[in-house]
Amino acid sequence: MIYETKTVLVLRRDLAAWQVANVAAFLAGGLAGNHPHIMGEPYRDGGGRAYASLIREPVFVYGATLEELRRTHQRALSRELVPAIYIEPMFATTNDADNRAAVAAAPVDALDFVGIGVHGPRKTIDKIVNGLKFLA
Repeated sequence: MIYETKTVLVLRRDLAAWQVANVAAFLAGGLAGNHPHIMGEPYRDGGGRAYASLIREPVFVYGATLEELRRTHQRALSRELVPAIYIEPMFATTNDADNRAAVAAAPVDALDFVGIGVHGPRKTIDKIVNGLKFLA
């Protein structure tokens, strides 16, 4: 099935494996919270046991340099989309309030991105990630 919308995560290529998993989880959660329509229905196994809903469409994961992350951020903002972001100083925090304070303390032109998540119309998202390669 081809969806009218697309969800992408763009992660800095030099992250450790645990950081990739952590940042991807935070970004996907942020996008799901901001775009509840991307959530599917709850799951049930053959015995009727309930499981949580998952994002209903594929999530494409790209790798990028800091420069490419900044370009992706600007492209998303110029198209009036609200990205989910994760910056380097957030690795040193232990709670949501400190994460938000770290972002608030960083000038927009100096955000040290490690990841960006964006959801929107498929063709718009394709333009935002144009030139990026999938994370391998």
